[in-house]
Amino acid sequence: MNTRESDFWNERSGPRIAPEHFGDIVATAADLAIVLTENGSIISITTNPLNSAVGRLDHWVGRNMSEFLALDSQKKVMAQLEAVGRGADNRPAAIEVNHMDGAAWAFPVRYTLHNTGREGRILMLGRDMRPVAELQQRLVRAQAAIEKDYEAQRLFETRFRVLMDATSDAVVLIDVRTGKILDLNTNAAHLLSGQQQGMVGTSFAQEFDVRKRGEFLDDLCRAAKEEDGAQVTARLRHVDTDVTLHPIVFRNAGERVLLCRLSVQSDDNAPRKTGVDVLFEQLVEQYRQARDGMVFIDGDHRITMANEAFLSLMEVDSASELRGRPLADFLSRGLVDLKVLTDDTQISSHPTHLTSVFGTQRSVEITSTSLPDAKSKGGFGLVFRDLARRGHVEEAHDVTAGDATAVSKAMSLVGSAPLRDIVASMTDVLEKQCIEAAVELTNNNRVATAEMLGLSRQSLYVKLRKYGLLQRDER
Repeated sequence: MNTRESDFWNERSGPRIAPEHFGDIVATAADLAIVLTENGSIISITTNPLNSAVGRLDHWVGRNMSEFLALDSQKKVMAQLEAVGRGADNRPAAIEVNHMDGAAWAFPVRYTLHNTGREGRILMLGRDMRPVAELQQRLVRAQAAIEKDYEAQRLFETRFRVLMDATSDAVVLIDVRTGKILDLNTNAAHLLSGQQQGMVGTSFAQEFDVRKRGEFLDDLCRAAKEEDGAQVTARLRHVDTDVTLHPIVFRNAGERVLLCRLSVQSDDNAPRKTGVDVLFEQLVEQYRQARDGMVFIDGDHRITMANEAFLSLMEVDSASELRGRPLADFLSRGLVDLKVLTDDTQISSHPTHLTSVFGTQRSVEITSTSLPDAKSKGGFGLVFRDLARRGHVEEAHDVTAGDATAVSKAMSLVGSAPLRDIVASMTDVLEKQCIEAAVELTNNNRVATAEMLGLSRQSLYVKLRKYGLLQRDER
């Protein structure tokens, strides 16, 4: 059915809508239905009950429409009322105005004006345009955000290009999944004997004299995971020159990307190494190849680095299994040993037991060196020497060795003194030897000695005086 035809109402049989229902239908079909005079005085107003955002507007009745319109909408509504009143055919089909009701609210409405057939009565049917306006504002904000993102992207693209061209190194970006070149700078294109634009999208491995291209990329990825920044050497296919590749793997938008820095150094142009460089390389090699375990701990006494010898003592395969763990967890006396090793007093060697990850104990001798760092709490470097490997199977302080003279004296008392007195005398001998051993282990650090023996500092001083172990200047 075409609702725009003149016979929609079927005038010959009269309207099919009863007059008492016509008002409800109009109110529901439009958000606002206003009957007003040609001069704009509001006679009645009905709001759509389905649109609660409009609210009640009963206070509009009897007042002029211009009181509730923005300045730019007042002339527009009055001109439309005048055109409808004189029956003009060239008037707009609809007008959009902005309503204002004091400071309470403001919203746009699209109106169509209709003659009611009664003189001086005009019907305005309005549609609330706030949903459309909100949608338009969201589109504008989205467009502004897109433009801002495009501008930021162009900014970073420019910085990236300037950085790539300004660097003296040959740099190539490769997609790890496909092995194709994503980007490269001018120096890399000259080194690979190609054009910068023409090489994008080509296979990176085909530029080198390698047998299997897939394994070549795997080698680069493995080298990038090494902590010390491993390098890969390969020969260029087109210029027959060896280059060193320094790979770095990172993720970009969920995809793994390989950044390779290529360098070529001939014997004539190779930079000369200073004495500090040579010393650094030798120290690094000593750290790697040393037969004694070497460990570095931070200011919180947590392991940061360890060499292969220490990993062997701890029965682990990778330093990552120990990194971040407290060193005290692997020492037989825990924090007592750690306090002795990290005290200000210099310790030439400290014998103790090292417990591996799987619970195996080894007799070790530890040397500690303080490594101050102005940017942090400082740290320590420790060297662990396996006593069993050196043939020192005896403990550093074996109490069972005892004092032969004291034992012989105690044995001679059998039969002449009660057993209780004999045991008491042996207890004093054993206690004295244990205190002497603890004092020597802690380098005469009384706090560490008390913690090692499980005594209070006051009790320790009493026993030291008892056995004459106090220094003369401390009495």
